[in-house]
Amino acid sequence: MAEESETSRRKADIKVVIIGDACVGKTTFIKRYIEGQFTENTETLGACFYLKQWGPHNIAIWDTAGEERFSGLNSFYCRDAAAAIVAYDITNPESFQRLHERYIPLLDAARDDCLLVVTGMKLDLDQKSKLRVPSEEGEDFSVRLNHDRLKDKERFAKPFFETSSKTGQGVDEVFEYIFQTLLTHGKPLSPQKSIVDLEGAPPQREKPTCC
Repeated sequence: MAEESETSRRKADIKVVIIGDACVGKTTFIKRYIEGQFTENTETLGACFYLKQWGPHNIAIWDTAGEERFSGLNSFYCRDAAAAIVAYDITNPESFQRLHERYIPLLDAARDDCLLVVTGMKLDLDQKSKLRVPSEEGEDFSVRLNHDRLKDKERFAKPFFETSSKTGQGVDEVFEYIFQTLLTHGKPLSPQKSIVDLEGAPPQREKPTCC
């Protein structure tokens, strides 16, 4: 039984990645969810992942670097992802514009039915900034990205959120939406696609491993 337990700790039922520009707050966002507190962070180099348990399910959450020089690696880290948090800075319209140009193509390596959750960050700075990505634009973008899934409007809410890692507003809701959609309301995941092999990764949950 010990060997079986060790194996279970090294596999995840679904893989979630977060993509977006450097400095939009991706790492801070994940740490707010995992650790429950706001922390200032340096830039992610390559990628880091966390293992998170949600009920009986193991979730692999991958934090990718935002710099363009890491785009090749990020495409690799997106492989077989069941969900992607598509992140931008609410107070930086350019970070929103670059999502479609630079980051959405990285998800070609993800599952065909990958859930794309458009997530605006730094909502706490909204009132201090003269620039603001309209909520309607983010919401419309999320609908376009998930057109096939949202045909069943009664089962799936729009995958769009505005969040603040500093106050915690909306952070838990993003992850709960993903897990509820994929593991409760969504179609059963194919065993060949849903199991993410983490062989060689440390077994501790809720601690980051950086590549």
